[in-house]
Amino acid sequence: MTRAPMSKADYDRVAIVTGADSGIGEAAAVLLAEQGFDVGVTYHRDEDGARDTAGKVEAQGRRAAVRKHDLTDPVAASAVVDELADELGGLGVLVNNAGTGTSEPLLSIGYDRWREVIAVDLEGPFLCTQRAARRMIASGGGGRVINVTSVHEEYPLLGSGPYCAAKGGLRMLSRVFALELARFGITVNTVAPGEIATPMTGQEDEPPSPGSRPGYPLGRPGDAREMAAVIGFLAGPASSYVTGLTLFADGALGLMGPTAAESVEHEVFGPEYTDRSRWS
Repeated sequence: MTRAPMSKADYDRVAIVTGADSGIGEAAAVLLAEQGFDVGVTYHRDEDGARDTAGKVEAQGRRAAVRKHDLTDPVAASAVVDELADELGGLGVLVNNAGTGTSEPLLSIGYDRWREVIAVDLEGPFLCTQRAARRMIASGGGGRVINVTSVHEEYPLLGSGPYCAAKGGLRMLSRVFALELARFGITVNTVAPGEIATPMTGQEDEPPSPGSRPGYPLGRPGDAREMAAVIGFLAGPASSYVTGLTLFADGALGLMGPTAAESVEHEVFGPEYTDRSRWS
């Protein structure tokens, strides 16, 4: 099979961003609109936030469409990719941003919660990518898939076993997709943020304060718009020869070993955790 050229942006000027009601997803949706994309916006619970994001997309002169997207049922949720692509008239970029996490030791976590995190953070992106890639192949114009993982695709975090497993799995899944889809002119990459000032991390969508994280190399959390800029690069023609890559956007946090400071004391562990009788 002849390989499709990857040096120009022939793909549809339509992007879908999951979990775009706030934080990184919202910032990415707005930036992609600035770059000339119509944007499909998904949300799980915050419909008002998603509508607000759609309004910001439309303020850039682009079209927006909104859908509820519950990835705890990833098979049903993945159908939203086709719905949004049909409404907007194509699909050139998919940003799998929606995610969830835990704060519970592996010995304590229930199987249902484990399965929920794996469904949202790994199975959902797989099925959404599968649907998106089929459409991109059929259109013949290539495309971009960008999976938002975390520094914890590489570095373990106490109390976040299923999250780390899913994000690490998504990294390897992205690499296999990158190999299998390259012949169709579709690139697949991951963005691995560190701590970002968003509602998901208990912070607001506002620029983080300099010096607010004295132990961090850059002294602060990241900003959602900084993550959006990385996503925007991977979505554009300038990244046409970049595929199968993880781009860490963590302010060098990974160089320090993210769990070092909390390896002894961590909020998910209480004194009862080391009581051997609890596990007998």
